[in-house]
Amino acid sequence: MNESSWALVTGASVGIGREFAWQYATRGYNLVLVARTASALAELKTEIQNAFNVEVEILPADLTNSAERLVVVERLRDASRPVDALVNNAGLGLNQRFVSGDVEREKYMLEILVTAVLELSHAAAQGMKSRGHGEIVVVSSVASFIAGGTYSAAKAWATNFAEGLSVELQSAGVKVMALCPGFTHTEFHQRAGIRKADVPEFMWLDARELVKTAMRDLDRGVVVSVPDWKYKLLVWLARHLPRRVVRNFGFKFRNKSRR
Repeated sequence: MNESSWALVTGASVGIGREFAWQYATRGYNLVLVARTASALAELKTEIQNAFNVEVEILPADLTNSAERLVVVERLRDASRPVDALVNNAGLGLNQRFVSGDVEREKYMLEILVTAVLELSHAAAQGMKSRGHGEIVVVSSVASFIAGGTYSAAKAWATNFAEGLSVELQSAGVKVMALCPGFTHTEFHQRAGIRKADVPEFMWLDARELVKTAMRDLDRGVVVSVPDWKYKLLVWLARHLPRRVVRNFGFKFRNKSRR
């Protein structure tokens, strides 16, 4: 990383994305902050610039909108201000069953969790490969290892996508990592309709510590990062228990966590 390096973070206004923005700033990266709400991005820009001697560019965009997504893609392709770190963090969850739910909401979610990750990573990876360095983080989930509806399916795609891309880019000096957190104290679960009371307090992670762990793992070249021993154990169980047990667990948990 040099003084002109840029990091682009999606879903940067709150939660895990906000922490990634702060922690890249501590490393001296200039920032491109992407989220839907311009006012929240402007506030974060001021806070970061008051704390660090870095440039901060805000890019309000709804990543479900192909035209607005293209603006972010074009920024990633800008060779005059190359982006050396991409964090695909933007996301949402749905509080509905697939068959009885609104399929348009399902498609909306997949635009963010799959299509945006695909297009932004493609644009970033091309420049990084040609320059011989860079890093891409795909914020996935421990849900990618269970059967929990379309959210788990999308996150399974994200984890697998990051693993495959890491192999493709390893000889080019570009790191790719899937970050698979569990329940984290952010606004995400409230928006998804998951009641915090249904999850034991010891299972909740702190966003700042989560991102610190993720950054350490990225530095070490870890391809699938699962922060915290509790979630490492759960992932191990999900990989080794009979798949029927894993499917039933995912279904029962999703029903319990609905409002």
